[in-house]
Amino acid sequence: MAFRMPAEWEPHERTLMTWPCRLDMWEELLPAAEEQYAGVANAIVRFEPVTMVVADERAAARARELLEPAVELLHLPADDSWLRDNGPAYVLDGERRQGVCFGFNAWGEKFAPFDADAALAARLVEHLGDEARVEELVLEGGSFGVDGRGTLITTEQCLLHPNRNPDLSREEIEERLRDTLGVQRIVWLGNGLVEDLDTDGHVDLIAAFTRPGQVLLQQVADENPNHGGMLENRRRLESAGLDVLPFPYLSYADVAGERVVVSSMNFYLCNGAVIVPVAGADHDDAALATIADAYPGREVVGVPAEVIAAGGGGPHCITQQVPAVGARQQEDTVG
Repeated sequence: MAFRMPAEWEPHERTLMTWPCRLDMWEELLPAAEEQYAGVANAIVRFEPVTMVVADERAAARARELLEPAVELLHLPADDSWLRDNGPAYVLDGERRQGVCFGFNAWGEKFAPFDADAALAARLVEHLGDEARVEELVLEGGSFGVDGRGTLITTEQCLLHPNRNPDLSREEIEERLRDTLGVQRIVWLGNGLVEDLDTDGHVDLIAAFTRPGQVLLQQVADENPNHGGMLENRRRLESAGLDVLPFPYLSYADVAGERVVVSSMNFYLCNGAVIVPVAGADHDDAALATIADAYPGREVVGVPAEVIAAGGGGPHCITQQVPAVGARQQEDTVG
């Protein structure tokens, strides 16, 4: 046996999140951001336990006001609230569970301070009583996706960016991914969304495995600036022998006078459900139906997320799953 990272559709023990706490980033949007974070957590807790990190008493008081009582609050230091990227990446080996704590530098040192966020993964693993593996490799959880069967997808734009691991070659990064996550094959896409400047093109805004061998991929109209990049990503996936399901819906919303991209691809799979960001677009129902078809047997729950998107992400960016120990690897369906 060896450690492997389970696919997101495999059974979870719980979901981890962090309550919004970077006041200088959210500014006047903070109350609305808190409401939308609460909306995501309250949707998930219908299906599995949720542990919410709160950085201080202000955050805790607001969280208690907005969250369902079933959501557990955990007081730990934090700088920001994108736990997909600085939380532990869990791997399993039979009855053993290990939290891999990758290096975190706030997406290429774009946002300071980030010391508390860099230490948060190890603190969460300790709180949960799991084995920790601390790695120097700078790697955000939103920058890759796995199918649980040994294949990983990522983007060159992010993982090869000089602001992450400038001293490592592509081959060295691949070796570290294989060693830490138990994958055998890395499929490199090119770029993420052109609007995704903060993270340098995270893959979880554009692509997600639906089952081993199949990927749901963002596609856009010819006039959209992402058109060429998404076509190239489709070519790369198909060249790698993966089946591609096109997802032709990409929303834009006005948030405090700014045009914000809202990617419904940034959904989160929890036990028995898919939590999908929506923004009141005409195509929201069609987008939800497409995702329902891609993940049969799951309840699809749309949650307002345009304010979260204004901060730089969506439900997937603000969550991190803790896989259930001993859960059997799923076969070719993800019900």
